[in-house]
Amino acid sequence: MYKILVLLLSCLLWQTSHADTFYPADNGYFEYVGRIDFSRPATPRFWAPGVYVTARFKGPRCEIVLNDEMLYGTSHNYVSIIIDNKPPLRQQLLGKSDTIRLHQGLNDGPHTIVICKNTEAGIGYLEFAGLRCQELLPLPVSPVRKIEFIGNSITCGSGSDQSAKPCGQGEWYDQHNAWQSYGALTARKLNAQWQLSSVSGIGLIHSCCGMSLTMPQVFDKVNMHRDSIPWDFANYQPDVVAVTLGENDGPQDSTRFCQAYVGFLKKLRTYYPAASIICIDSPMADPAFSPVLQRYITAVVAATQDKKVSKYFYNRKYQNGCGGHPDLAGHQLMANELTTYIKKLKRW
Repeated sequence: MYKILVLLLSCLLWQTSHADTFYPADNGYFEYVGRIDFSRPATPRFWAPGVYVTARFKGPRCEIVLNDEMLYGTSHNYVSIIIDNKPPLRQQLLGKSDTIRLHQGLNDGPHTIVICKNTEAGIGYLEFAGLRCQELLPLPVSPVRKIEFIGNSITCGSGSDQSAKPCGQGEWYDQHNAWQSYGALTARKLNAQWQLSSVSGIGLIHSCCGMSLTMPQVFDKVNMHRDSIPWDFANYQPDVVAVTLGENDGPQDSTRFCQAYVGFLKKLRTYYPAASIICIDSPMADPAFSPVLQRYITAVVAATQDKKVSKYFYNRKYQNGCGGHPDLAGHQLMANELTTYIKKLKRW
């Protein structure tokens, strides 16, 4: 009887939400960070891991409406939802259009909500359709600092989160968590906006797993997994660019690899004339490849002759996640290292 009463009360509560207002995605009070296709302003579309939408609302409840590409015929995307800086709710989407209802523990507000795509481009796009609440409010001023993290599956947060399914169970996307990846964590520690420009398996001159595209080929796109939709770099000018590439290339002809890396850095400089660029080694490289990659990076940084290009090598390896990737604890430790380095580099 008690359970029936609780269920009825819950239904009545959500019936009252029909009196709330639906605010479509093109409302000016929403803030978007990441590579997003705004060709349809009412349903902005994004593929990359870590794209996030921020809003502020009044009231004891809200509903988020998201559309999923369902690239493989079923929903594989995960998001993190964060309200008032509380622990994130990690949610797997269930269909072509999802309405996620949030009310537990909410007072009349105001509240700040962040919706972050946890899965990467290869899992398909999401569209943010809007938010239903009592009242949408203007946001406070955004962080001025901006960081971009360029990389592969490590930067995506792949293989890190075993809270839903442990390694070896489910599918490869079940352990994705971009919100708690080292890049996102580092940026939040530094009170900076962040963007993850990363694709699992990608390399500088050689990508793994049958992928034909490399990072220099797709870096100027919104959907980097499919090399589609040009990205306007004027939309996001980072103060710091952190590059973590080379793990998927493996040992290569040193001249060819280093020339490609230098060429990529010079291209980055044309996009970001004022940014500090950090070349970072792989936190999951095996003992044979790790010193090789570090030698490559050392030579590349010297060859650029650019005073704003530097290198950073992790103090240890982080390989406790699925497939030898860093786990969530590893990402936190990596973020601690990078935060300390960037603070000193930028005097933040």
